[in-house]
Amino acid sequence: MATIPTEIQTVAPERQSTDRPQVLIGNKPFAPKNLIGLVFLIAMSIYFLTPLYWLFIASTKDNTDLFASFGLWFADFNLFTNIGELFTHQNGIYGRWIINTILYAVVGGAASTLVSAMAGYALSKYRFRGHALVYGLVLGAALVPPTTLAIPIYLLESKAGFANSYWAVLLPALLSPLGVFLTRVYANVSVSDDLIAAARVDGANEFRIFWSVSLPILVPGMITIFLFQFVAIWNNFFLPLIVLSDPNLYPVNLGLATWNFDPASHELLYNLIVTGAFVAVVPVILIFLFLQRYWRAGLSFGSVTG
Repeated sequence: MATIPTEIQTVAPERQSTDRPQVLIGNKPFAPKNLIGLVFLIAMSIYFLTPLYWLFIASTKDNTDLFASFGLWFADFNLFTNIGELFTHQNGIYGRWIINTILYAVVGGAASTLVSAMAGYALSKYRFRGHALVYGLVLGAALVPPTTLAIPIYLLESKAGFANSYWAVLLPALLSPLGVFLTRVYANVSVSDDLIAAARVDGANEFRIFWSVSLPILVPGMITIFLFQFVAIWNNFFLPLIVLSDPNLYPVNLGLATWNFDPASHELLYNLIVTGAFVAVVPVILIFLFLQRYWRAGLSFGSVTG
């Protein structure tokens, strides 16, 4: 039976006794040189969370306290009263706005993600005549601000008969140049050409290869694209403002704007507008919390793939 040398037996306990516990930040030991970075991250967290904190505080106040009290602390707690008035004002049209926004963001985001996955995969794995031109057009379209396309989109939809309908908001959301670009990059590093070749040898056609082999691998990246599209559609204001005229079709941000700028209304609705903005933020926070593990996987996959 092998024996441990005497030197190791005497040194190991002494070394163990001199070890000091280390403070861990994440998975790394904390060092003084990390202090600046830690302070910067805390400052940025406060900077980005303060508006959300103010929105929550403001949603608990009535019209008087909203302007008369300190903005970053509570006065009389009227959150549930405000929510009750919010969902009953104008026959509960705010609930209709929330449903519309969820419909636009979920259906439009999911359809746009699927279209982006198919287009990005094709640009990544197939070479065809005009490939470089198509990819250049995608990159160019990704650089165009969406607001500049709102009026041309309205003119096209008006001639096609889609204006002032759900399709007026959903159809422009189907194509996301940024989503196509991200899918192409993600497919380059995640979907192996050897895997596609093996599927072809087994007799699978191209659609079967995409749907059954490649698409499950692309899911983490698609989650990231869906979140980007979901937030973009949820926050979209200018396009619905132009293409919609029926208040029953408005998304929540456009509806709240009509409460704020309606010259025919003499009611002070500031507390309802702030409360409505806070309620509209909650679904976005929930979907990020629910999908964050897939989102982080999608963002970091390319950096760890050899």
